[in-house]
Amino acid sequence: MKGLNVPKGVRRVLFRTLNTDRQLMLKKEFDTSYVGLTMDGAKWLVENTDIKLIGVDYLAVAVYEEAIPIHHVFLQGREIILVEGLKLDGVPAGLYSVHCLPLRLMGSDGSPARCILIK
Repeated sequence: MKGLNVPKGVRRVLFRTLNTDRQLMLKKEFDTSYVGLTMDGAKWLVENTDIKLIGVDYLAVAVYEEAIPIHHVFLQGREIILVEGLKLDGVPAGLYSVHCLPLRLMGSDGSPARCILIK
């Protein structure tokens, strides 16, 4: 994670991984070999950055084997917002403004959302 050099003050980060290159979002079956964050990576992001939103290019932020414990790391304390299932093919690395527009669902702890990147 240190190698990412997330600048101080950055509040939102999107991860375009091999999941996009492997076109996992186009598969009908859930693929447990997807790329996700490990426990060490999740803890590092919480402890060393100002991030409030993490977005990924597959159906889960965390590696398959550690999905529940890693969600707890992000949701305890700082309550980092997790955005999953992003379509990031054709999006080069860079600085963007990201806006997520969730569907308002009363009594729910999650929602489908339209996310927009502005260069």
